[in-house]
Amino acid sequence: MRSIKIALCIAAAGAAAVSCGGGKASSTGGGQATELTALMKARGLSEADVQAALKTYTPTGKADEYMVFASGGHSGQVIVIGVPSMRILKYIAVFTPEPWQGYGFDDQTKGVLAGGKRGTTDLTWADTHHPALSETGGDYDGKYLFIGDKANARIAVIDLADFATKQIVTTELIGSDHGAAFVTPDTDYIVETTQYATPLGGGYADPKEYKDKYRGAAVFWRFDRQKGRIDKDASFAVEFPPYVQDLADAGKKVSDGYAFFNSINTELSYGGNAEGNPPMESGMSQNDMDFMHVVNWRKAEELVKAGKFETIAGMKVIRLATAAEEGVLAFVPEPKSPHGVDITPDGADIVVGGKLDTHATVYSFAKIKDAMANKTYEGKDPYGVPIIAFKTAIRGQVELGLGPLHTQFDDKGNAYTSLFLETVVAKWSVADLKLLDKVSTHYNIGHLVSAEGDTVSPDGRFLIAMNKWALDRFNKVGPLLPQNFQLVDLTTPKMTVLYDMPLPLGEPHYAQMIRADKLAPIEIYPPGEDPITDEISPLAVVGGKERVERKGANEVDVHMTAIRSHFTPDIVRVKLGDTVRLHITNLEQAYDATHGFALNSYNINLSLEPGEHADVTFKADKAGVFPMYCTEFCSALHLEMAGYLVVEP
Repeated sequence: MRSIKIALCIAAAGAAAVSCGGGKASSTGGGQATELTALMKARGLSEADVQAALKTYTPTGKADEYMVFASGGHSGQVIVIGVPSMRILKYIAVFTPEPWQGYGFDDQTKGVLAGGKRGTTDLTWADTHHPALSETGGDYDGKYLFIGDKANARIAVIDLADFATKQIVTTELIGSDHGAAFVTPDTDYIVETTQYATPLGGGYADPKEYKDKYRGAAVFWRFDRQKGRIDKDASFAVEFPPYVQDLADAGKKVSDGYAFFNSINTELSYGGNAEGNPPMESGMSQNDMDFMHVVNWRKAEELVKAGKFETIAGMKVIRLATAAEEGVLAFVPEPKSPHGVDITPDGADIVVGGKLDTHATVYSFAKIKDAMANKTYEGKDPYGVPIIAFKTAIRGQVELGLGPLHTQFDDKGNAYTSLFLETVVAKWSVADLKLLDKVSTHYNIGHLVSAEGDTVSPDGRFLIAMNKWALDRFNKVGPLLPQNFQLVDLTTPKMTVLYDMPLPLGEPHYAQMIRADKLAPIEIYPPGEDPITDEISPLAVVGGKERVERKGANEVDVHMTAIRSHFTPDIVRVKLGDTVRLHITNLEQAYDATHGFALNSYNINLSLEPGEHADVTFKADKAGVFPMYCTEFCSALHLEMAGYLVVEP
């Protein structure tokens, strides 16, 4: 019981002077310890429960050491979580409208969403999968976050100065992605890879023509650090065969300049189980090996500069034959159905887990690079891409268990791999290729994330198991259950689960964990700033210069300010059929002095952070009187912060 006495003594020490040494606690501390023991008994808590609570409890007013950016799955958003508290701190609106933040309701954020529009369809959902933090020298720099939309092949840029989405880009070259987003070590490029092959650039081809007319691609989106935006004109793609590309990772240190991609479906199966063909599930699982794609992206960059590309759907594309002939693309066999290709912190090894294998396979970058340089190949695939022999490329394998997926790293030379079928995290030595430990997770673990585990300098300490099923973990809430994020302590000799966190937003897939002190978010915007352009809006409204201006027969500009606790003007008169442009500036410069602006019946709800300027355009197509009010409880007179839009018949 000594460990629990120490734990209780620590807990009691916050309220009383106690001795936590080898002797007895003081009478006051001892009394509190007795009370805590009784509380443990009443709640059915064990020593391990109390120790876990002490390791995760973060008192109000105290910040977390780490911040996690997790994909929001079908919500189209990003979830921000503190560690070790496992408190949800924010949802970042990305691909879908989000009313609390007014995202997708003003002209500025509507413009951001329009950047990802494909064809004529308005996309009101997304399937976010893989967030990536910007890097400098292979280490997180805390400046930007990127994330892909698997369903619609889009990439978003989030500025971590204000945790706001600034840009969404897409290309009609591909139809879906999964290897997105991943960054090169200095954030020169954001990598996006197809998942399900389609004819490049869209268009029709019967699935029976899959082998000949369907293709994949890796898109390298050029990122302009000065502007904080993707430069579409400086971006390019490398064509792939119609193997189903999966996850990706960029090389670092010795492997900088290369990118690596999983794939499945060397069988070139395309389904059709109602037409006499095998279903995709079994059709894509016949062969013992799939292909890891190795891309020399620096060489690809040179080919683009030399004009050795074709333009398809507005994207510069290095065609498959050129990529193979010029040494840009090579394949290495990998165990079947892989879902994870992860580069060790020193950049020397590539770790692959095959879901239908029991090993983590460790490839030597030096061996792969040497084979590509000397053209030491065992043959070519049906599309002419050279293949490096499996035994030539690997450094070795380590037996882990059933269903290896994703691998992260710590600062002590260890790797951590999720095992989906066995539903555990396996800890193993990268140097020795030896299994060291396993910890059970609940249940069906997919990805996992360790503290700065994707960088050249991981921290270790914490890991989060991102579990797909919850089952008996929480209160029952009907048949649709939350995901379960489990915080794992890596500092103890045996890995220990500290906390179960239900996450009921979409289906999160992957996350990144960064030291909180690397982030420097702003507290307020300069007066009149447009958060999307990061500049003072030319339409910013100064106090005392509010006005309503009629332009022509049916256009009205309303220059409005918001400050505790009123809008000026608070009555806006327009005529039926007018096009109304609201220009609203929040004059507040106090931290957290956010105002909302909601307009009845017109589907308008804005969030105006301190100093922010927003514009919203709508047609006054309903005659009547429509209340407008502040949606954020901003002061004692919050309910009085209101007014009317009067639309004259």
